Amino acid sequence: MPSPGLLTPPAAPGENAILLHACCGPCSIMSVLRLRDLGLVPTLFFYNPNIHPLSEYLRRREGLLAVAARLDAPVILADEADPAAAHPGPWLEAMAALGPGMDDMKQRCPQCYDLRLVVAARTARDLGFAQFTTSLLYSRYQNRQAILASGARQAGPDLAFLPEDFRPGLTEGVRLSKEWGIYRQQYCGCLLSEHERYKRLLINVTSGSET
Repeated sequence: MPSPGLLTPPAAPGENAILLHACCGPCSIMSVLRLRDLGLVPTLFFYNPNIHPLSEYLRRREGLLAVAARLDAPVILADEADPAAAHPGPWLEAMAALGPGMDDMKQRCPQCYDLRLVVAARTARDLGFAQFTTSLLYSRYQNRQAILASGARQAGPDLAFLPEDFRPGLTEGVRLSKEWGIYRQQYCGCLLSEHERYKRLLINVTSGSET
């Protein structure tokens, strides 16, 4: 199955090239800079069907493009040729398979990581990259061990997963994203994380408390 959204595959990557799955603009800043510090040449890859609603998806997509422009980094948008790559259907199917477990982050998030990293790894292979990683490893809110496990599952003799820890750059990444005016989201991306982020407001309203 071909990777989504690839109009014309870029030139064959060099030996230091790495495909960086990008979850959003803010998380990608220090991920790119750290990879460059390691002597690598990252290409950003945006595939995140977990992000809802579409208006939120578009804001994060725009933020990533702004970061790519600032850093002069190549970027591949999975939805560029096929808008269906932005459709939440695959994420919804993965969550439905969990049943009541979808409300448990320890069950839900690993499925979401797999969903995205499977496609990232397939894209890396299709384009001839020898390694890949993800900006999800920048966030202190993500389940790092689950991300590492997912990346390792997608790797193989022909493709390495780089388990780099981007978190030491957190403070600088926040500073730069604010300085550059990059959209900074208030929840992970999916509708369940949005619900968890804002449910306190509902509790306050239904209990008669002031918000």
